[in-house]
Order: sequence, then C-alpha cells, then structure tokens
Amino acid sequence: MALITLTQFIRRPVDEVFNTVIDAGNYAAWNPTITSSRRLGEGEIGEGSRFEWKLKGFGKMIQELQEFKRNERVRIVPQIKSLSGGHRFLFTAQGDGTRVDHELEMVPRGIFRLLAPMVTRTGRRNLRHTAEALQAHLESGADARRDRGGREGTSLGAPR
Repeated sequence: MALITLTQFIRRPVDEVFNTVIDAGNYAAWNPTITSSRRLGEGEIGEGSRFEWKLKGFGKMIQELQEFKRNERVRIVPQIKSLSGGHRFLFTAQGDGTRVDHELEMVPRGIFRLLAPMVTRTGRRNLRHTAEALQAHLESGADARRDRGGREGTSLGAPR
C-alpha cells in the first residue's frame, strides 16, 4: 500500500478552494494529469457525486466523492477493480488562505500488485502536478496576484 502525503498553502478562501476541488468534472481545464473530465449525473455536488476522468498513466476511470464535509474534507475515490484507495483533501482556513493536506492512497489489487512500485511513482508525480496546478489555477486571478504583492513563489511541500 502506498500512502503519499503533501501539504500546501493556497492564497484563496477555503470555500473557493473546496469548490474547485469538488468540481471534478472541470479538472481537465486546469489539471495537467487529467486529459478529459465530465460530471456524471445532475443536482448539487456532494457525497456520491460521480465523474469520469481520463487520467495520465491510468486511462479512463469513474471517480466518486466520499467523506464529503463542506469546506473541511472530501475524498475522490476511483471506481475500478484493479486499484483501491483515493485522494483525500483536508482543508483548513488560515488567515486569508487555505491549508490543503493531501493524502493519496493507492492499493493495487490482484495481478496489478506486481505493478505497485510503478503505481507509487506515477501517483507521487501526479499528486505533485495536481497540487501545483490547483495552486496556480486558484492564485492566477488578479486578486490573488494583488494578495501576493506581485511576488511569485510557492508554499508547496514535497510529496512523501
């Protein structure tokens, strides 16, 4: 089993960060690890909402939101037989920004257990790219640039 963690600080309010994360049907617009994404179903996004992604290194898969607690936590769980786990996001408001703790758990099943080292490497890379893209996407607006005082930089920790 691989559990990969990463913590970052995004200079945007917690509700904006949370709403971006749960809008998984829009991930392909900002996340370089996802080449296509769409929402399956209608209504308000919440526990059990489902999405279809084409994920680099893994192909097309259905994702489901679980552990949904608005502005606090959500877990995106792949619905495939060869892999269990998911990507848990924990959100904490800190001043005018948001701390995001990522926990990516990837457990290959069956014959795919032989590919565990490759799955871990791909997961670590995808997590880093997702976190960087999330931060860049949310902080790219005029308000975010003004908040930074024109300074560039990141507060992204390395995945472990």
